[in-house]
Amino acid sequence: MKQRLYKFIFFRILGWKLIGMVDPKIKKCVLIVIPHTSNLDFFMGLLVRGIWDVKINFVGKKELFVFPFGYYFRSVGGAPLDRSGGKNNVDATVELFRNRDTFRLALSPEGTRKKVTELRTGFYYIALKAQVPIIPVALDYGKKEVRTGNPVYLTGNYEEDMKIILPHFKEVKGKIPERSFEV
Repeated sequence: MKQRLYKFIFFRILGWKLIGMVDPKIKKCVLIVIPHTSNLDFFMGLLVRGIWDVKINFVGKKELFVFPFGYYFRSVGGAPLDRSGGKNNVDATVELFRNRDTFRLALSPEGTRKKVTELRTGFYYIALKAQVPIIPVALDYGKKEVRTGNPVYLTGNYEEDMKIILPHFKEVKGKIPERSFEV
């Protein structure tokens, strides 16, 4: 029932298209969603996830997961990030992958909704250390479509791997186009 509602909102009311999807057989991966220019991106992601009917996760600092918001964040795929004991974000996130049978982490490598000229690299090192593929997801408000690419299995050579990943985002426009990451 919820999936029909998500489809109605996404396709009929908003007029968007979905191109590709996450293969449900891939139980662990990092989905990089570019561009991230608006708070609306999170809600678009929830709609897409609901249409796919595939569990997609995100992380947040553990302090966000207390009453009353903790229940909601967990219900929509949130996972509290515990950075105690000197762990950095990458290692703490890799630990989440190791402790779960299914963990598909969606994040924005821009790290902000403001204009950036370079991506943060944490997404890459999370996927590399967790030994999971990266799946590129373009959130293109210009064409009103969400395009999901093929999984990219990393070699450990950041520059070469990014030559495979980044073309997926060429000429993609965010909700606020002037803030869009340009490939």
